Amino acid sequence: MITREQIPTVLDHPVYDSDGNKIGEAKHVFLDDATGQPEWVSVKTGLFGTSESFVPIHDARVVEDHLEVHYAKDKVKDAPNVDVDAGGHLSEDEEHRLYEHYGIDWDAAWQQANQPGAGGWARRGTETGTGVEAAGDDAMTRSEEQMHVGIERQEVGRARLRKYIVTEEVQQTVPVRHEEVRVEREPVTEANRDDAMAGPDITEAEHEVTLHAERPVVETKAEPVERVRLTTDEHTEEETVTGEVRKEQIEVDEAEGKRRP
Repeated sequence: MITREQIPTVLDHPVYDSDGNKIGEAKHVFLDDATGQPEWVSVKTGLFGTSESFVPIHDARVVEDHLEVHYAKDKVKDAPNVDVDAGGHLSEDEEHRLYEHYGIDWDAAWQQANQPGAGGWARRGTETGTGVEAAGDDAMTRSEEQMHVGIERQEVGRARLRKYIVTEEVQQTVPVRHEEVRVEREPVTEANRDDAMAGPDITEAEHEVTLHAERPVVETKAEPVERVRLTTDEHTEEETVTGEVRKEQIEVDEAEGKRRP
């Protein structure tokens, strides 16, 4: 169990679970108003410590430069949100919800707090690094929330390359040749008389000539023409983030019933 003397060692120091996982930084320690002993510690979690979760401190221990609690990191981060009132106390309803979350016997704790001589239900007051807000202290601490904006990288879409086949008609003009029959006649002269008189005088005969023609022949062959790849370009733009922060105000109640800040 953490003693009041150890509170300065705990505040603003890391908080780890029993498995050695860092949960966050200790922000406030809440005391039992009846016993004055530490009961809860609030831990700043989330991105840049923008969230604050409550965890029981009665079975925690200080290990070197950090606080080790009995509960797992995810259990602490999922604890109910608690809005501490201006006096820096946990209400009975708020503490009830925290007890249920951590599996602590609420009825047993309530009965123990309301036993004769126990002073009734003890609200849990807070102690910060600047001092104790309790009876006997002549100063009051005023706190303000500050908004810290961080940036997280997340997936917003995907692009992929897909290759598919389309068929298109291509026209190309090529020259083609063909043969046609042409009849040549020449008179019989002394130069060709012997060839002309070589056959019988009068007879029937045939002579055949084979004709040729060219036709287009289409052949396709795959040829590489270009390389395509995906790359990403980073663009920076300005976004305005709006949030709510709370701040404490301190006013004086004078004897005449007037108040002044």
